[in-house]
Amino acid sequence: MKNCSNNLDGLAGVVILAGGASRRMGAAKAMLTLPSGEQLLDYHVCHASKLQVPILVADNGRGFQTGLDVHLEKTNSPIIHIADYGTDVDSNEHDGQITTGGALVAIESALQTLSDLNDLNDSGVSKNAQASWLLVISCDSLIPATDLWQKLQCEISLAADKKVICLKDDGHLYPLLGLYQLSIEPDLKDYIDSRQRRVMQFIQPLVQAVSFSKEWQNLTNFNTPKDFKQACAALPK
Repeated sequence: MKNCSNNLDGLAGVVILAGGASRRMGAAKAMLTLPSGEQLLDYHVCHASKLQVPILVADNGRGFQTGLDVHLEKTNSPIIHIADYGTDVDSNEHDGQITTGGALVAIESALQTLSDLNDLNDSGVSKNAQASWLLVISCDSLIPATDLWQKLQCEISLAADKKVICLKDDGHLYPLLGLYQLSIEPDLKDYIDSRQRRVMQFIQPLVQAVSFSKEWQNLTNFNTPKDFKQACAALPK
């Protein structure tokens, strides 16, 4: 990992994507239990809280709670549960199936929420859109938010013309482990309003890819119980 300053000035918030259908897993990934006995959502919230920014939980109206809600709600890391943009949160009740509008509607909601919080900021601090980023973490990963921010924020100054910075391996981008500039919110809203949902299509002209740290290769992209078991085994001891 590059030796760069872990400056938090550019980070506006963290969104944890916890609303996927998880059909192949057979259970909500956010509620999976780690070897430590900790639930996956709590794991991500705990690490994100160290960044001292708002933590947004996008759970597709499923009402997931964390054991840390009460402890963090009055700190610099309040936990805010957000509804997907343009989604009827009651629609899941009409049948037994979990439906989802995809990751972009959750990211759009998070961007809107952070913009609203910035509008309410009376501190007098100048808002610099170029230096305001949302950290996106999906619940198919065990990479800690602190480590992901440390890795990706090193690239901000090197990717001045890019508005999305995300991980990649030899063959794939990981757009749900990345940084999204707050300034893209209007364009993302227009994209979604035009009934588009494809993440890759939206980020293609905006993205700067950052190679995985070797130790992270087995910590992400788990979709089945077997995958999850392997990811847990790869956690640092």
